[in-house]
Amino acid sequence: MSFRTVNERYLLPASQILMVLGIVALCQPWSLSLHSYGVTIILAGLIGFNITSKIAPERSEETGAAMHEGARQ
Repeated sequence: MSFRTVNERYLLPASQILMVLGIVALCQPWSLSLHSYGVTIILAGLIGFNITSKIAPERSEETGAAMHEGARQ
């Protein structure tokens, strides 16, 4: 499994989930420590999302073959 596949399957969704968990931590009324780190959790997810979203997904063989055939005609 290549790094691009790992990024697409695990890292990108993990950063999105981290941002949502930061919002939940910020809005919950039970734990003051979670509330105080809510913005930090959101920022960590946002930075991770900005990094992982810039990595292009892996090209499949079908896409390359279809593009190559279109160039011949």
